[in-house]
Amino acid sequence: MDERVGALLNAVLERNSLVADDLISIWFTATPDLHSDFPAAAARGLGIVDVPLICAQELDIVGAMPRVVRILAHVETYLPKSEIAHVYLGATAALRKDIAQ
Repeated sequence: MDERVGALLNAVLERNSLVADDLISIWFTATPDLHSDFPAAAARGLGIVDVPLICAQELDIVGAMPRVVRILAHVETYLPKSEIAHVYLGATAALRKDIAQ
């Protein structure tokens, strides 16, 4: 979990030209089949230590894609909404083909 969540968080920051100081707070959600660690632990491991983080579990819906962690980051940025890069790694790109990079 640490490696994959770290990669996702780094991709979000890099693709949006953000640094840790731009972060206000982050919500992480994970599908119910992921229970080895808290996704927020990966952020702490990257040095994001002064930002409120929270983890929650996704709804357990029949047929939903398994092994998915989502990030909802509240950030300070001058980017217009149309230029925000929404990051979907691996198979999750199929979840939102309309906005996946």
